[in-house]
Amino acid sequence: MPFLSVSDLRKSYATPNGPVEVLHGLQLEVEAGEMVAIVGASGVGKSTLLHVLGGLDSVDGGAVVMDGTALQALDDAGRVTFRNQRVGFVFQFHHLLPEFSALENVEMPLRIGRVPVAEGRPRAQALLERVGLGHRLTHRPGTLSGGEQQRVAIARALVMQPALLLADEPTGNLDEHTAETLHSLLKDMHAEQRLTSVIATHNSRLADACDRVLRLE
Repeated sequence: MPFLSVSDLRKSYATPNGPVEVLHGLQLEVEAGEMVAIVGASGVGKSTLLHVLGGLDSVDGGAVVMDGTALQALDDAGRVTFRNQRVGFVFQFHHLLPEFSALENVEMPLRIGRVPVAEGRPRAQALLERVGLGHRLTHRPGTLSGGEQQRVAIARALVMQPALLLADEPTGNLDEHTAETLHSLLKDMHAEQRLTSVIATHNSRLADACDRVLRLE
């Protein structure tokens, strides 16, 4: 059985001119350990698909099953727990909290998950060291470069040791050199953390680094 299975997925958004259907009858299977790229034109629904896979958005129809868990069967509290414990998100815009240090930002999912500080802080610090920011633990996001901020976001996404990593244009806001470095980091962390990863991207180099490329139309 696939690690991630999507069947007949349908998702619409309400607009002043009536509902707009973004996803219609989508089918998707991802095996455990795969790194899959989702490509397609802007506005085609890549971000919506990732939000549905991670339990951020509800659906109008169809089913999403991850490692035996049917997302549509979870209530709101269940989805919150599912996202915190099983899914890591990396967004194009890192969404770091500006008033907290890099270490404190990475610790946020641990606090939400009520992981004791004595256990969580060393884990967060080790991840920041792994992504090359051991010397930036106490720096706030405003003092970090764009690439460094995205490295913090990657560490935050992985600190709860999720099974699934979802990345939405993770290098879309970075220059070419910094993006290449992040591509390598994502690939390495995917292997080291034994993740299943789904990455929405316009970047052909990042897509080519994945095991499989799927086009959403």
